[in-house]
Amino acid sequence: MTRSKNDKKPDAWLPEVTYPSEDEDAEDGGQLGNLPMIHVPPGEKMPRFLIIWEARDTGQIEPGPSGEDLPVVEWELRQYAQMDVLKAGLKPEQYDAVRVALGLKPMAEAVPAGRAITERIRNNVAHRATIDGITNKDN
Repeated sequence: MTRSKNDKKPDAWLPEVTYPSEDEDAEDGGQLGNLPMIHVPPGEKMPRFLIIWEARDTGQIEPGPSGEDLPVVEWELRQYAQMDVLKAGLKPEQYDAVRVALGLKPMAEAVPAGRAITERIRNNVAHRATIDGITNKDN
């Protein structure tokens, strides 16, 4: 989403992709990890579609305007869509085709695998709580 200088809405919100600070990740119990995020202000909506420039250093150097070495960068325009928007708007077999094209499992395989992962996490948390409870009683 880009805005030109002539847009009638000068205060238009532009999403900014950031990464959580260590403090933000700690506040969330470490669940944010190193995943990118977009802070959505009140009254705005998360963009359903993002267009992002990929800037890839080629490893080559070319002379700059003053003779200095400048890295050669290849630019490629990339597009990203919210999966839940696609899921809501596509037939299940179409959505599965999109998932497979992205290297993901079809939903019939992904849902049980996701449940198994969630169950392992719950068991691990319960086990840790038991260990911590035993440890805390000893202190």
